[in-house]
Amino acid sequence: MNNRSGQKHDPYAVLRIPDFRLYVSARLCITLAMQIQAVIVGWQIYDITKDPLSLGLIGLAEAIPSIFVSLYAGYVADKIPRKKIILVVISVLLLCSTLLLFFTLDISNILLLYGVLPIYGIIFLSGIARGFMSPAVFSFMPQLVTGKQLYANAITWSSTTWQAASLAGPAIGGLIYGFYGIQAAYATDALLVLLSLLAFSLIGARPLPEDINPQNLKESLRTGIQFVFGNQIILGAISLDMFAVLFGGAVALLPIFASDILLIGPQGLGFLRAAPAVGSVIMAVFMAYRPVTIQAGKKMLWAVAGFGVCIVLFGLSTSFWFSLLLLALSGAFDSISVIIRSTLIHTLTPEYMKGRVSSVNSIFVGSSNEIGAFESGFTAKIMGVVPAVVFGGAMTLFVVGVTAFKADKLRSLDLTPDAELA
Repeated sequence: MNNRSGQKHDPYAVLRIPDFRLYVSARLCITLAMQIQAVIVGWQIYDITKDPLSLGLIGLAEAIPSIFVSLYAGYVADKIPRKKIILVVISVLLLCSTLLLFFTLDISNILLLYGVLPIYGIIFLSGIARGFMSPAVFSFMPQLVTGKQLYANAITWSSTTWQAASLAGPAIGGLIYGFYGIQAAYATDALLVLLSLLAFSLIGARPLPEDINPQNLKESLRTGIQFVFGNQIILGAISLDMFAVLFGGAVALLPIFASDILLIGPQGLGFLRAAPAVGSVIMAVFMAYRPVTIQAGKKMLWAVAGFGVCIVLFGLSTSFWFSLLLLALSGAFDSISVIIRSTLIHTLTPEYMKGRVSSVNSIFVGSSNEIGAFESGFTAKIMGVVPAVVFGGAMTLFVVGVTAFKADKLRSLDLTPDAELA
């Protein structure tokens, strides 16, 4: 395939870089582990409490510490070699997975004494770790490739890896939990975190990019925030994703759909959790061959609108197979938005600022997954499960309309090689 500039597009270019292959392997393992853990924790807590709000509190327990440390974590990612940060963070996540396994052993009666509070405590600690991990991984990845012309290719395969793990992780977690028990599921989670740690340790170290304008902590954080808020394209893309995820957080309520509405048990929950990733993987692979360039902004807006429609219809569905289809389509639409947004941020952000800009992006988008989970659990408690999901999808559509009206530069965005991004 040729792009507009006449150059041949090679979808496998970055996969020929050995360190990038190790990065993809490590990302695959850690994402599998986190997805398996999310399924187990969600089902375990709902099984103990039978309260939809308790599912929302899982997201809140992770989002609060992640948001609290994000800006400082971005500063650290621009001041300390990113590989070192990643290794420390994954070590903490390994500790969290090991403790969750320990809580389920016969020698531990912690859950009998304190209920689900120890689980929330571990999720809180993992939220701190993930707050530091996000900007470090985000800014480390482009150091593994040579030239901005490979950014879109690298982001697509990185996203495909994440989505593939998100596809397999929930299904694996649900099946292991359903057939072999909670201890086997948590043991699998811990093993995958360990494999990710080993893979990251084999990647060659990269020096920090030279900071052309060294600043103290306060000035450095202010510069990163000003950069994001001063660029309409980046701000519009981040805001669009943030509110779409915030209001479209139906995934947090999937244990209720599996248990009380669709009546499919933990195995079915695994497939529901995996369905969005099915659509995402298919779309990401398609975009590796046919990257979005012409009218990328309009396509991003339409994709997020499609996501909102899928969430509304999912809330109304009582059919397991139709629900699976809708979740898969929502994942496909979301994949378009994620790849375009990530490509923009990597392309427009100087290397020495990527940690700080990523931390702002993490606050907007990354933590909105967890806050969206709390919003879904809270509204489900007040409005009921189905009205809460329908409301969330409708609000996503409203946000798309407002963004399309306000962010004219994003609406007219073009990602062809000769386009100006400003």
